Amino acid sequence: MLKTLAVARKEFRQIGRDRRTLLILLFVPAFILLIFGYALNFDIRHVRLAVDDRDHSIASRSLISAFVNSGYFDLVASVDEFQASRLMDTNDVRAVLVIPSGLSRALHSERPATVQVLLNGDNATTATTVMGYALTIIHSESSKYMPAFPTLSPLTVEPRVWYNPELRSALFLVPGLIAYISMLTAVVSTALSVVREKERGTMEQVRMAPLDAASFVLGKTIPYFVVSLTSALGIVVVSMVLFGLPMRGSWFVLVLALSLFLVGALGLGLLISSVAETQQVAFQAALLASFLPTLMLSGFIFPIASMPRFLQLVTYIVPARYFLVALRGIVLKGAGLNVYWVELAALVVFALAVLTLASVRLQRQWT
Repeated sequence: MLKTLAVARKEFRQIGRDRRTLLILLFVPAFILLIFGYALNFDIRHVRLAVDDRDHSIASRSLISAFVNSGYFDLVASVDEFQASRLMDTNDVRAVLVIPSGLSRALHSERPATVQVLLNGDNATTATTVMGYALTIIHSESSKYMPAFPTLSPLTVEPRVWYNPELRSALFLVPGLIAYISMLTAVVSTALSVVREKERGTMEQVRMAPLDAASFVLGKTIPYFVVSLTSALGIVVVSMVLFGLPMRGSWFVLVLALSLFLVGALGLGLLISSVAETQQVAFQAALLASFLPTLMLSGFIFPIASMPRFLQLVTYIVPARYFLVALRGIVLKGAGLNVYWVELAALVVFALAVLTLASVRLQRQWT
């Protein structure tokens, strides 16, 4: 028993000395609980709704109020058909309620009227749920006029799904998988590269060379960037062949978005490697920084609008959030730089930030 306690004391001392490993062991469970507890939410709330009201009557205003008061929709704009298309392309709205002219007149003349609901289908799961919400609300509103319509439904719904009419889940999941795989491989590969130099003792030789930290970071990034970009483009092509992923936009814009995303991911890996001292710690930190945020906080699986406000703020530092919006817009909607320049600019800012931090960290170790 004394021997066992002696070994245990030695192990406690080693754990206390290796503060980075201790931090990961204590921090990871709490971080996973926080992310899964708040982000793991299949409820869809605060659906951004635009209204194209062509009737401007008491009946149309009552229908709009029914959507807003349901608690599922947030009215963000009143639009015409051209504005609706632009807002759907930029993801500023997820649904558009189109109320035809003559709605009130038709209902008071005991003639049925048709209301159109346009849905953004780039997320098949969300679109299906939103369609169910809209149908329920319109049928509920229709029941107010039932006494005058003994055999017909006063209000009928004409749903129309944009970008993914068949609501194929593959068209929603595959772009997310492209972002997830690219982020994971890029971060892990560069996170291990610098630490490998430290463990083998070759870092001292690099420091003695006429080389500054910025050149070292760029030199480490370029080979992995070429490999990661080739791999990502290969994943896109395979997805088009195997899963029927369309390519409605420009290949140039796609390569640009992929490049900016990968540079940021590689920079994040280098930043992790500048902090970690062992490959084991670097690997664990790389998984923590790439796996969970990309999977949980990017909008890949769980809608960001349904997350608590503080967690929504955290998603703004997750590069996959911006990349997914741009990627789905390029391949599914055929949108160009004029639509997604904000997302691409955010990727540029993230890439510059992590590469700068990595250079500064390594420069301190250099001197």
